[in-house]
Amino acid sequence: MISEAERETILFSISKRSEVESFHAMDVLAEATKRRAAGHPVISMAVGQPSHAAPLGALEAARAALAEGRIGYTDALGTARLKSALAWHYKDRHGLEIDPKRIAITTGSSAGFNLAFLSLFDAGDAVAIARPGYPAYRNILGALGLKVLEVPVTAETHFTLTPQSLEAAQKESGITLKGVLLASPANPTGTVTDREGLKALSDYCAAHSIAFISDEIYHGLTFAGEEASALELTDEAIVINSFSKYYCMTGWRIGWMVLPERLVRPIERVAQSLYISPPELSQIAATAALSAGAELDRYKASYAANRDLLMRRLPQIGLSIASPMDGAFYAYLDVTRFTNDSMGFAKRMLAEIDVAATPGLDFDPLEGNRTLRLSYAGSEAEIAEAVERIAAWLK
Repeated sequence: MISEAERETILFSISKRSEVESFHAMDVLAEATKRRAAGHPVISMAVGQPSHAAPLGALEAARAALAEGRIGYTDALGTARLKSALAWHYKDRHGLEIDPKRIAITTGSSAGFNLAFLSLFDAGDAVAIARPGYPAYRNILGALGLKVLEVPVTAETHFTLTPQSLEAAQKESGITLKGVLLASPANPTGTVTDREGLKALSDYCAAHSIAFISDEIYHGLTFAGEEASALELTDEAIVINSFSKYYCMTGWRIGWMVLPERLVRPIERVAQSLYISPPELSQIAATAALSAGAELDRYKASYAANRDLLMRRLPQIGLSIASPMDGAFYAYLDVTRFTNDSMGFAKRMLAEIDVAATPGLDFDPLEGNRTLRLSYAGSEAEIAEAVERIAAWLK
């Protein structure tokens, strides 16, 4: 028999890079799924997953490809057909001429972040992100041995990063930045950074030899303000986008990047070994989805109705909206009227009224105990029912 002491000396170790914080939204989703399977009437407002299926054209294209039967590898950076369709998309929506060779298709936007961070930065380099912000940024950067400079975004900064806030954060921390990552529309705040704000950041990064990464995965889901792509302002931005949100294709795991020309080959080399290629079936469906604008705008209208309901109803029941709801499909709430423990609050909400929400600690490790995020990407009936359950529970 091996003693416990001996066992500890012979078992392999687990890397420190794996010691990232849990993604609480996914933990909440797992618990909600378990409760639903047990027969509970769960309404999930925890994750940013549209309730709509992929566009009909995408489904039909996928069915036809499956009927033909051969689904295989593609080029590491995706099919020429999808890249050409995306180039047309940028011309149609933004008036831009994008060379399809600058476009890389990825296995969801998550792969895009991995590829960008690996190709742009070395271990120990520092990247700025917004606080509150999407937790996977922090976790991926940390797992790759990069420093994370979380810069607070508040009403004073219009809930977005600014050159002034970046300067102040570097001065206070003693950190010199190699990269800046901005999402617009943003998760969880819903902030839409306008063209002037994007230009200020782009110019600042160019002047200081800082890589500027623009997360545009919620493009198409702007309800107020000015939606602009960083590509309208500079060819040096690294743009990451996805078919998950506006196109309702979360489970298809398909996204894309638009790159400065000199970064294409480095990204391709890393992608070849990490991913081989994005899934061909998803690329076929995504190509068709780009032509589904009228269908997708009907879906967007349902999110707009949910947004209007939440903006009106949440303050009535004591839940203050903590940041703009200009884009994406989230309400970021101040819950301090009821609790200073948003994690416990979210757990009780799920256990007692079967409504799943994400505690703010996912997005803000310092002040997230005071906040909660609700996704309004579900059906209008579901969102209305969830709000009334919460209202009755808070009385």
